[in-house]
Amino acid sequence: MNNKRFVRIVAVVLAILMLLSVVMIALTALADTTASARVTQGQIDQLRNEKRDLERQKREIQSKINTIEFERRTEIAKKEILDQRIVLTGLEIDNVNSVIAQYNILIREKEYEVYLAQGRENDQLAKYRNRVRAMEENGLISYLEIIFDSTSFSDMLARIDAVADIMRADEAAYLSLIDARNETEAAKDDLEQAKEEMDEEKAYLEEKELELLEQLDEAHALILRMEGDIQGQKELRAMVISDEDRIQKEINAAVAELARQQELERQRRLAAQQNRASASAGTQSGTITGTGELMWPASGAVTSGFGVRTHPVFRDLRQHNGIDIGAPHGATVVAADGGTVITSTYNSSYGNYIVISHGNGMTTLYAHLSSRSVSVGANVSKGQQIGLVGSTGISTGPHLHFEVSVNGVRVNPTSRL
Repeated sequence: MNNKRFVRIVAVVLAILMLLSVVMIALTALADTTASARVTQGQIDQLRNEKRDLERQKREIQSKINTIEFERRTEIAKKEILDQRIVLTGLEIDNVNSVIAQYNILIREKEYEVYLAQGRENDQLAKYRNRVRAMEENGLISYLEIIFDSTSFSDMLARIDAVADIMRADEAAYLSLIDARNETEAAKDDLEQAKEEMDEEKAYLEEKELELLEQLDEAHALILRMEGDIQGQKELRAMVISDEDRIQKEINAAVAELARQQELERQRRLAAQQNRASASAGTQSGTITGTGELMWPASGAVTSGFGVRTHPVFRDLRQHNGIDIGAPHGATVVAADGGTVITSTYNSSYGNYIVISHGNGMTTLYAHLSSRSVSVGANVSKGQQIGLVGSTGISTGPHLHFEVSVNGVRVNPTSRL
């Protein structure tokens, strides 16, 4: 009797272990497929933290705009603050686009999880149906026949245990089917949640895009008010001319300094090469020299050429030291040639602007950017993205102001493109 009880206990334990192994295998497979999704969710959380930081910065800027001190500022100072707000809104839009891109990845992963879970459920369902058909064909009578056909009492006990094992296996198959269905439903729920969250981000993106348009209109209206103020025009004109001259001097000084550093680096590498008497001893300085042939830095038509023109803000005839390329706000700006970034900053006249030295005395300047994606000292390749089109600084609308200088003298960019 004790032996019989012991055998039954062992059978129950084995059945439980088999059931647990099936569940563990299913859970392990699910964990393997969702590992990358957890990483992606972490990236989304990080982007949301960045979004909260941008929102905080915008609140700080907006508080400045709402104060009396803002009204007391000069028009130029007001434009700088409005530009800061526009830049932050643009960064928010970039952030939301990144979140949406991550959700697209997450949704594809969740769809794959649903596919795998559905496959496991179908396999368990097929196995369970086979067991049900076997039960219908055999039934209780077949089980009794197995027992009654025993040749001895001990043989009968063994057959009873075998039948019990079969019935427990049937129950395990049913439980495995239920687990598989639960996994499928959970995967589907996760997928729907990801889709709903992405739809919320898309709605938020539309809101921010409308906000950006309103902010651009406000900044442009400020420029128009400056047009109507004769005294303000005189002061602004003087500032722009002064900035243009000063920036060109800074470019020339930066080019000279870069050439000096490159020469020192060349001499250092030459000395190291000679000392080690091996070609492998010398290392590259990391600088990039341009090809001398420029490509268009942005897609769009020339809306204002090089030379004497009527200034869009001051309405007077004056030298235009570059070309204006019409492009929508946020359009990609690329390096016209390979080189080293020698300037990446903000200026009241040029707004966000970048200057690249291409070697052989040539530099290019990209102004009124909504954002800059390279910093001073960075080496850029021809066609590499360096920023986005904007309307920062003294600008009447989104466009790229593009200048080319050769040996410190501005030249017509179209002659080099």
